[in-house]
Amino acid sequence: MDDMTIRRATAADIPQIDELLRQVLEVHHAGRPDLFKGGVKKYTDEELKAILANDQTPVFVAVAPSANDGNDAEHNADSPATDQVLGYAFCVFQQHLNSNILTDIKTLYIDDLCVDERSRGHHVGSTLYRYVLDFARQSGCHNVTLNVWACNPKAKPSTNAWDSLHITSAWSRCCSAAVSAAR
Repeated sequence: MDDMTIRRATAADIPQIDELLRQVLEVHHAGRPDLFKGGVKKYTDEELKAILANDQTPVFVAVAPSANDGNDAEHNADSPATDQVLGYAFCVFQQHLNSNILTDIKTLYIDDLCVDERSRGHHVGSTLYRYVLDFARQSGCHNVTLNVWACNPKAKPSTNAWDSLHITSAWSRCCSAAVSAAR
């Protein structure tokens, strides 16, 4: 998408972020209904506002200008233009100082990366990822990490796609076994 830009998310983006969070939750619920509830919100608006305001949990959005540019008769200065959120990356700075087993490196963990289902196939995810890499470099991070759920096959690109993003894949499976009597 030629007119796409990446920026920090703001409170004005929350309604669109909520929709993308819903899309992610439904994928997780479909894949692991024993772990994830369906039809619920991951965060309240207040929780999202706190995440967005915290420099330790930066959230980036890929946006395109909305059709409302404020210049047509139907929209005016009282109805300002808003960006269309195409995708997001929720990030968390991590550093384990004085750990017995971990080095003191600073990591930027991508907690959640989502591209709106209507915008997939237009390099939104790879553009967001590259932006996060640059942000991590500028922030003095040693690396960027992320996890991909095996129940989300669309998030597991081909080896060529991983290579083009310079991702070293150390695929590990997050294994679990239900141990409750009610299965």
